[in-house]
Amino acid sequence: MTAPTPIHGGFDEAELHHVLDQACLAAGLDPTGARLLRGHTNAVILLEKSPVVVKIARRGSNISDVQRTVRFVQILMENEFPTVPLHPIPEQPAVINEHAVTFWVYLPQPARPVMAAQLAKPLHALHNFPLPSFPVKRHDNIRAIRKSLSATTSLPEGVITYLKQRADRLEMELAGVHFELTEGILQGDPQHRNALHDRGRVVLCDWDTFSLGQPEWDLVTVEVHCRRFGYGTDHYQKFAEEYGYDITKSPGFRTLRDVRELRMITTNARKAIHSPGSLTEVERRIHGLRHENDQLQWNIL
Repeated sequence: MTAPTPIHGGFDEAELHHVLDQACLAAGLDPTGARLLRGHTNAVILLEKSPVVVKIARRGSNISDVQRTVRFVQILMENEFPTVPLHPIPEQPAVINEHAVTFWVYLPQPARPVMAAQLAKPLHALHNFPLPSFPVKRHDNIRAIRKSLSATTSLPEGVITYLKQRADRLEMELAGVHFELTEGILQGDPQHRNALHDRGRVVLCDWDTFSLGQPEWDLVTVEVHCRRFGYGTDHYQKFAEEYGYDITKSPGFRTLRDVRELRMITTNARKAIHSPGSLTEVERRIHGLRHENDQLQWNIL
């Protein structure tokens, strides 16, 4: 496997090679010439010999969560839902040295990016998809924010205190928000990079954060990505028109937006120990929060 040095995401290169080799052996695949596409929460690796993407979770990740993800995607596939399909092997995930490993069909991508409006129909279908027979964890942004802050070691204590106080204030505001849509299955992090072109349609991918909750959380995530990463208002408005609901018109929009942005910042703050180069961007985003700059353009991490 060829990979950048050092590997980001807290993965040890030698162990990553070993886990990939053993997982591919179990799946009957050849890892020769495999290429690391991304090393962040997971190591995402493209095989050279087969059109397969291998996703390796960090050691210590909850194996049962990955098992539930696999089960859910299998249900989506059975119902012909627009998702990136699992590679057809008998047993997923493989567990190698406490790493959960999954295999996915590789979809070559054209030069044109996925547009926000193309996310609307798959997301609407997901939000109205029947609940699976097994328990699905509930979406809880405040809990996720606090969990990230408790594990963050790269920020000064004063900054951590500020972020905790902001979370406390937003939690109180959130208690007064009225949700208009019916709760359902959420993708959890719907955005341009978590969707792919597939033979004339767009399919969703990266199901690690699927959960049960209010669709407004997925919709505000799309709005945040359009505004913060330079896609623009028109890009978001086309999404809202296609979906049939504009989250920016909701009375609770500002609270939902601020909670979602705080979760994104604290998640990256927690991960900064594995990707030191990202700390400057995290600090820049926090500076923007302090100055209530909701138009500050963010750099992708």
